[in-house]
Amino acid sequence: MRRMVAETRLHPADLILPAFVREGVSEPVPIAAMPGVVQHTRDSLKKAAAEAVAAGISGIMLFGVPEESKKDAAGTAGTDPDGILQVAIRDVRAEVGDDLLVMSDLCLDETTDHGHCGVLDSQGRVDNDATLERYAEMAQVQADAGAHVVGPSGMMDGQIGVIRDALDQIGREDVAILAYTVKYASAFYGPFREAVGSSLQGDRKTYQQDPANVRESMRELALDLEEGADMVMVKPAGPYLDIVARVADAVDVPVAAYQISGEYSMIEAAAEKGWIDRDRAIMEALTGIRRAGARSILTYWATEVAQRLKDQ
Repeated sequence: MRRMVAETRLHPADLILPAFVREGVSEPVPIAAMPGVVQHTRDSLKKAAAEAVAAGISGIMLFGVPEESKKDAAGTAGTDPDGILQVAIRDVRAEVGDDLLVMSDLCLDETTDHGHCGVLDSQGRVDNDATLERYAEMAQVQADAGAHVVGPSGMMDGQIGVIRDALDQIGREDVAILAYTVKYASAFYGPFREAVGSSLQGDRKTYQQDPANVRESMRELALDLEEGADMVMVKPAGPYLDIVARVADAVDVPVAAYQISGEYSMIEAAAEKGWIDRDRAIMEALTGIRRAGARSILTYWATEVAQRLKDQ
């Protein structure tokens, strides 16, 4: 009876798997703060992509972790055609073709020695306009590598318009932009810092949004749509279901939400201690995000949950 009258249903196609690939490792590297998640080798990433296809999920969002010696102030590895993220995009496309949407993180934080999402000015502040020039180049390099979708996560003003123009200039109107429209300066990113080997100094409060604000996020939404975003996203997901709902009610483009590392790790940690039922908690959290209005959910449980849904 509950199954028959359920108002919200999860489907494997609703899910997107974020995945990390690390340069220079011969075996997958477990991420201590995210039990069950690893920094992949190129080979293990291809296997994970094939498993994602078999499970029926829609996409994989790739994050590259370069060798520490290759990080610099400008994030050069992010625009190097042979940088780890571009190599990984080509690997995954060769493995799965068009059976899985290959999405790429378009940001400099993994490749800069200071860990910020943009280049810095002479006073150590993130230079918005100089960063946009880097993003334009990144978009073109990622498109050339084979990305179906780019995900600009740096939260620079004007980034969507600059990236759309950069892609159009090389005839890649077919590459979609998943805009990180609402990205809060959240405490829940903690485990992600380990996942990408972050070198962050300070914080990102000058460009990520204030968790106390709603109208600010809705202004960002209007700007991203005006600049050409194909899809929009809210990040984090669970603590901001009200924002997911507001955004979903306001737009006629697909809405995504990112269930981030802290949300994942809290459930895994509580389940490990026997305090909650792991499987039920996972499904409840994801159903809540879907119920709030997210069409797509980025979650580290994507493949596992999709397989479970197929078996039901």
